Amino acid sequence: MATIRTRKGSSLLFVDFHYMGKRCRETTNLTDTPANRKKLAKVLEKMEAEILLGSFRYEQYFPKSDKAAYFDELNNRRLSLQSDTPLFKEFAELWFEEKQIEWRKTYQEKIMIILNKYLLPNFANRALFMIEKSDVLAFRSSLAKVTYNNTKNTLSAARINAIMTTLTMILKEASKRYNFNNPCEDIKKLKTPKSQIEPFSIDEVWRFIHGVRADYKNYYIVRFFTGMRTSEIDGLTWEHVDFERKEIRIRQALVNGVMGEPKTLESNREIMMSPFVFEALKAQYQVSYGKSKFVFCSHTGEPLDYHNVNL
Repeated sequence: MATIRTRKGSSLLFVDFHYMGKRCRETTNLTDTPANRKKLAKVLEKMEAEILLGSFRYEQYFPKSDKAAYFDELNNRRLSLQSDTPLFKEFAELWFEEKQIEWRKTYQEKIMIILNKYLLPNFANRALFMIEKSDVLAFRSSLAKVTYNNTKNTLSAARINAIMTTLTMILKEASKRYNFNNPCEDIKKLKTPKSQIEPFSIDEVWRFIHGVRADYKNYYIVRFFTGMRTSEIDGLTWEHVDFERKEIRIRQALVNGVMGEPKTLESNREIMMSPFVFEALKAQYQVSYGKSKFVFCSHTGEPLDYHNVNL
């Protein structure tokens, strides 16, 4: 049974009770007066009833307590076992293991960042079936207040949508397997402003090419007049340049120093060389062929780093 007491040298009331086999003592902001003891007794009566019914939530009564997170995890694990559904972190790990075979390494890394930075800190120890739509909406609202890079800049709508998409995929799959309502259902994406694309005019392209360093002219001619992605041109090797057919074959892409497949299946394609591109590649052949397998490379033969060379 819970008791109301005071500590020696303090006039504040604290409660002494047992929960989930543990003795708990929590200090209140109430001073020791008859009125406050009566008020606290009513709270304890309600609290004990909830403990008996199994609906007690430690963090609701003592949100600043060091024990709140501990009991929240224990309670969620208990509910998870009773319902035969895993905790969010357990299913998220399983989901990632099953899905990663479908993704490029760079996309795997993006998902892992979202999991570790945003989703697991908020949902890790929650029983899956206990996550409600209101929890998901509250989480999305909290993302709008997140700042980054030690600035006051907040996450963009596109970034929030990416985080929410990952959460939705996890909970949608879990709801199918464990037969509970998907809390993300009918939650729409945030509207994102349309990007204002202002491509260079042909005059601007040539001014750029004439103004760039001589050893990068061939790179930018090929880049401008083929429409190749940064990862595609950085990963272009001589085996995929066919001068006889005047053709460039896109079969690979270099991202963060790792060679992989192009972004999509449709990205595997052949690009016909225009006269400008043909001449630029012929000139580049004299520069890098035999020195590196990469068409465009550093003076040591390594592929270009997109952090240093880009548009």
